[in-house]
Amino acid sequence: MPRYHFNIHDGSTILDGAGTELPDWQSARLEAVRRAGDILKQDAQRVALGEDWRIEVTDQTGLILFQMTFLVVESPVMRRHSGTER
Repeated sequence: MPRYHFNIHDGSTILDGAGTELPDWQSARLEAVRRAGDILKQDAQRVALGEDWRIEVTDQTGLILFQMTFLVVESPVMRRHSGTER
């Protein structure tokens, strides 16, 4: 069974050295969605305003198969309310 690695990049990098055996890349995609949901549910502060946060899914050779990227961007109206607009 193939082994997939779920590496997290959120200002620092957390490499999944052990990986997880899953039947195929579609199962790995679902697992990435589940893990992202767990992280966001348990530790939403990991996704900081304006910072890139992503999970890269690789195969056992380190080849990136796909990534899920999250980016929280403040709209102009929020900058006006927080007093940071120029």
